[in-house]
Amino acid sequence: MEINYSEEDKYYIAKKKVENIKGFYGNLTSFVFVNIFLIGINLYTSPNHLWFYWPLMWWGIGVVFHGLKVFEVFPAFGKDWEEKKIKELMEKEKENKGKWQ
Repeated sequence: MEINYSEEDKYYIAKKKVENIKGFYGNLTSFVFVNIFLIGINLYTSPNHLWFYWPLMWWGIGVVFHGLKVFEVFPAFGKDWEEKKIKELMEKEKENKGKWQ
């Protein structure tokens, strides 16, 4: 079953994608500048004890996953998967006569 979107729906879907991409680039920019700042603080205050790589690593993992989601690198969990899952659950509900299990 294919869904035919109106022009208005297509516009809102495209707008949402642009907002997601913009959010990713904001996150990436923050990641770069904050971590440069943290590296500077770490090297200035305690160069013998390096800790800057911890926030760099964990936040970096988050940025990577954010990018994978925004740019739909793994479409298995994208919009198509969501629509298929919704249809599957609706069919189960019909089969169970309106009783959710």
